[in-house]
Amino acid sequence: MDVSSIAAFASANAAAQVQQQASVSVFKKALDIQEQTAMQLLEALPPVPAAPAGTTGGVVDTWA
Repeated sequence: MDVSSIAAFASANAAAQVQQQASVSVFKKALDIQEQTAMQLLEALPPVPAAPAGTTGGVVDTWA
């Protein structure tokens, strides 16, 4: 193995590491955006109605 091939390998390895770090960074940002969007959707839901007084067990889901 000559010096130029070692240098080329080191350069390619460094470039691959930078690309991997960039991919992880973009992935984390995408997850953060999805988390924010999910929280906004959950906050936009109307409140759950309370069970009428005197009922046992609360609300029954008749759609299930």
